[in-house]
Amino acid sequence: MSPSSAVRVEGRLRLKGALVKLLITAAFVLTSIGAWAAGLPCSIHPKTHAAPSELVGLTRVGHADALRVARASIDAPRAAAVHEGELEIEQTCLVYSFDIRIPGRSGIEEVMVDPGTGKVLAHTHETPAQEAAERAADRANSKHR
Repeated sequence: MSPSSAVRVEGRLRLKGALVKLLITAAFVLTSIGAWAAGLPCSIHPKTHAAPSELVGLTRVGHADALRVARASIDAPRAAAVHEGELEIEQTCLVYSFDIRIPGRSGIEEVMVDPGTGKVLAHTHETPAQEAAERAADRANSKHR
């Protein structure tokens, strides 16, 4: 094998190794989120393919109120930034999901609030690696829709 062939093979192996690590991390994150969301004691179970406009009509708690609950539940300082906040379906449950970045901490705090009761359903800390894996999984899912 020539030196240039060995370099190409080595490069491919590194790329495959990185891809395998990313896929394992993504699988772990998705499995964790699925198991965690399956146990949510939520009050609203919308139809699987409900339109976003239908979802808003099911809520009894507004986005701003849910955000206040989420921030208070983690004692977020004023400087904490809401990276993302959306109304979504997680494993048959309608939830407000907020990603809150707290200054001085790595990663984000993900807080899910029940749009029917205003109660916090779940709170998890996501490391930067878990965030990246979740973004990759979201991109992959959006391509299949």
